[in-house]
Amino acid sequence: MNTALWIVTALLAAAFFFGGAGKIALAKDRIHAFGASAHWVEDFSERGVKGIGAVEVLAAFGLILPAVTDIAPVLVPVAAVGIMLLMTGAAVVRLRRGELKFMIADVVYFLLAAFVAWGRFGPEAF
Repeated sequence: MNTALWIVTALLAAAFFFGGAGKIALAKDRIHAFGASAHWVEDFSERGVKGIGAVEVLAAFGLILPAVTDIAPVLVPVAAVGIMLLMTGAAVVRLRRGELKFMIADVVYFLLAAFVAWGRFGPEAF
């Protein structure tokens, strides 16, 4: 179980780090040009998109650093719950925009984060 939690945590951290870093580094119109799955940026300001990216990068660090450094490892499941909240917001935006097929990824990320939160709050707590 611990190995599965670490694998899922690492995958989530990588996805959120690189996704968030891209939102921070790229201009809003460049993100929009990625295709239909990135049209959600129309609903947010440039600073809003950068803010979402910063939250994603911080969530990635929150999933890994507390456990690796053994400094406040309880923050790992807290970060996972934060990702669940972030993905709930993403799903709401997708639902409001009628982008149901793209909402599947948000639901998958939510479920992976829920698995990490459950495992680290429960049977495999640090």
